[in-house]
Amino acid sequence: MAVKKEIAFFEKYLSLWVAFCIAGGIFIGFIAGDAMQVMSTWEIYRVNIPIAVLIWMMIYPMMLQVDFTSIKKIGRRPKGIVLTLVMNWLVKPFTMAFFAWIFFTKLFAAFIDPTLAGEYIAGAIILGAAPCTAMVFVWSYLTDGDPNYTLMQVSVNDLIILVAFVPIVGLLLGITDVVVPYETLILSILIYVVIPLVAGIITSNLLIKRHGADWFKTNFLPKLKPVSIIALLLTLVLLFAFQGENILNNPLVIFLIAVPLIIQTYFIFFATWFAGKKLKLTHPVCAPAAMIGASNFFELSVAVAIGLFGLQSPAALVCVVGVLVEVPVMLSLVAYANKHKYEVKGISQ
Repeated sequence: MAVKKEIAFFEKYLSLWVAFCIAGGIFIGFIAGDAMQVMSTWEIYRVNIPIAVLIWMMIYPMMLQVDFTSIKKIGRRPKGIVLTLVMNWLVKPFTMAFFAWIFFTKLFAAFIDPTLAGEYIAGAIILGAAPCTAMVFVWSYLTDGDPNYTLMQVSVNDLIILVAFVPIVGLLLGITDVVVPYETLILSILIYVVIPLVAGIITSNLLIKRHGADWFKTNFLPKLKPVSIIALLLTLVLLFAFQGENILNNPLVIFLIAVPLIIQTYFIFFATWFAGKKLKLTHPVCAPAAMIGASNFFELSVAVAIGLFGLQSPAALVCVVGVLVEVPVMLSLVAYANKHKYEVKGISQ
């Protein structure tokens, strides 16, 4: 009898923890008042130091899992990788920008000031240009994905982020008439992707050489998971402490932001899912491909939004709402993928 796969406790209830952090952050912001402004001044080149440290603590553990040696195997089974790259970099950022534009400037125009709408769109663009890195391993596991192929997909995505994130975000923000400080954008990629990626590769290689791959996967990596979760929750508390006044003045804003993000998530998943079936990808390859496109690298998105627009910005709020809605939406897509498993006989991807 097959063992039922379940998501780990912290990941399963991530949306609940995020909701608590929203309430706690808003309460702290209300109580602290102007005192919170002191922390917002602790920055270098528009990078807030406390937030940067917390986000680095989130990103570094996931970079330890990246294995670029797996990329050598792409030539044997290229179709799943190609589909992932096309959906993540040629489709997703542009559909996210479209959905944000249509909802924030048209359908919700009666509820959202045009200036705020521009920053909400900017936040959505930043979120949409960063495909998921860490949680994909969870979604792949829950949908019986091929773990080795998922690792290839994630590793290739991390490489593409290095070269594609800045120009895509810059292009789409420019189209929406947002002034783009490219030096801040590039600095964000350096701080939140390049440095933790290099540090992760060096650390993993040293530890595997000294203790072995089994120890690294079963002992070391699990101990770092709580660090990522705690850093994420502390970041959200700080963000909502700064955003509290804006939210209390317009409590409907969370719902308005969530709508296009949720629609985008379902759209990308099903577009990738049916494209994968059309390409005759096996379920263990197709399901993770659809999950990667649907979910987001919200740690990077939050960091970039803060760097470009500030701690109290509507753009940063959009990225945080992305964290709030992602887990329940992705769990519903996991359920769909498991219910509609399929086989492709005689074909190897």
